[in-house]
Amino acid sequence: MKLITSIAGLLCLALAPAALAQETDDRDPDCCTSIMVSRGASTDGSVITSHTCDSWYRTWVNLTQGTTYERDTVTAIYDGRLHTEWVNDQTGLKVKGEIPQARQTYSYLDTAYPCINEKQLGMGETTISGRKELRNKQGMFYIEELQRIALQRCTTARDAIRLMGELIEKYGYADSGECLTIADPKEVWHFEVFGEGPDKIGGVWAAVRIPDGEVGVSANISRISTLNLKDKEHYMASKNVFDVAKRLGYWDGKEPFKFWKAYSGKNYQGVYKAYSVRELFILNTLAPSLKLDDTLEELPFSVKPERPVSATDVMALLRQTYEGTDLDMTRQLKVAVKQKDGQTDTIVSPKANPWMRPDEIEMLNGIRPGVVNRVRLVAVPQCAYSTVIQLRSWLPDAIGGVVWFAMDNPGQSPRVPLFCGITDLPAIYKVCGNHRHRDDAALWHYREANKLAAIKWGSRRTSIEEGYRHFEQKGQLELPFVEARYQALLQSEGEAAARKFLTAYSADFIGATLLYWDELANRYWDESRFGL
Repeated sequence: MKLITSIAGLLCLALAPAALAQETDDRDPDCCTSIMVSRGASTDGSVITSHTCDSWYRTWVNLTQGTTYERDTVTAIYDGRLHTEWVNDQTGLKVKGEIPQARQTYSYLDTAYPCINEKQLGMGETTISGRKELRNKQGMFYIEELQRIALQRCTTARDAIRLMGELIEKYGYADSGECLTIADPKEVWHFEVFGEGPDKIGGVWAAVRIPDGEVGVSANISRISTLNLKDKEHYMASKNVFDVAKRLGYWDGKEPFKFWKAYSGKNYQGVYKAYSVRELFILNTLAPSLKLDDTLEELPFSVKPERPVSATDVMALLRQTYEGTDLDMTRQLKVAVKQKDGQTDTIVSPKANPWMRPDEIEMLNGIRPGVVNRVRLVAVPQCAYSTVIQLRSWLPDAIGGVVWFAMDNPGQSPRVPLFCGITDLPAIYKVCGNHRHRDDAALWHYREANKLAAIKWGSRRTSIEEGYRHFEQKGQLELPFVEARYQALLQSEGEAAARKFLTAYSADFIGATLLYWDELANRYWDESRFGL
């Protein structure tokens, strides 16, 4: 079986070039999707943020414990942690600088883009690029390091935004345009940041709260428009937000100021139209009566959904390939088949899948060559990992915050619950699979089955869908038991015992998904070997 797994791994490598692309210092501008749900828009009063990390970034995950420091010290700020291969791997790491350490830090889940801490402060991320001339790599902070420091030190979304703003002003911002979707159990905010240009290492940023009862989305487009900074309940921005735009000639000071127009240098009729398909689809799915389209100068910043949104609704949106709509690529990939009566009919090829390369599409598109419309999907095979973060104010932080976590393509992979109160993760989660095929990296236990399923998607998709739905239902059905068991242990045996239970539960859940996907991969490989 080891040989079979290795050969399957080589096959997967051949089919996943995007996930293993040559490393570059620049961020993928067509990378990541985040959906935000305010407390008043969710089915149960939880706040939700999310993230699909859609590129070749590292997949190892670790729980970094909070620490108390008895005396003043400093902490290093890094460049390169996005591409390390295992926990504590120092290869390629560069120290950008040092800042004073906090006397106390909180535990946080250390994903490529750190995503949650023990106080139910959660974050999603999408790259929005913006004007290249704004970037100044002499600044100290990349976006993932801002996230890490904020999660170690803050308990609310507002505090995290203020701290990141202070760090940017004092030490500088080195990254391209970025968006963070920052949530706590009461609020969710949409935060965007750009550099300040070649002459200054600071940065410029704005943050807008998703109004209670509404939902928002970020998908590689700067979304913040007008700023009403008098409304402190819903708006925040850097002190220089208007001055930088004037100084650099991006705003004349006369026309109404729009943050996205000043700092992204793009528009919805031009470059943005290619990107906004995900945002249009998600907003129209949640609020179909608005009938939004890409002729608008800008999409609404947020919308009121026509029914309450659950965590599983967000999971389903992150699986989207637009099947059954005019955007569905596979409906155009048809082949001719002979019927029993001798007549010829056309059907969607059983080999067609939403993630095919252009050469594969042309091979299957013989009936009407050249008509396939390729659009950017929400679920893509180059995804490293994805999160749906659910934050619940009525529960203790340790059990109230849960990350529904998946590796590889969110359209194929199962989600596992990682609670704020866990104290460790299985060793197989602490090794990255995006550098090379590794049996000791969890990513490949999902990716092998997913890639082999895609080869014959018409016949194998059912078993993949049955798998991820089984674990989704398992997680939702067992959640009330886990909550009750945690609180009972907390009362009877103390916090250590309660957290040990959560840690073991998440580890067992992870193990079950790995075993299930290994069995799928073995079945698919046997089918391929024996022509089944």
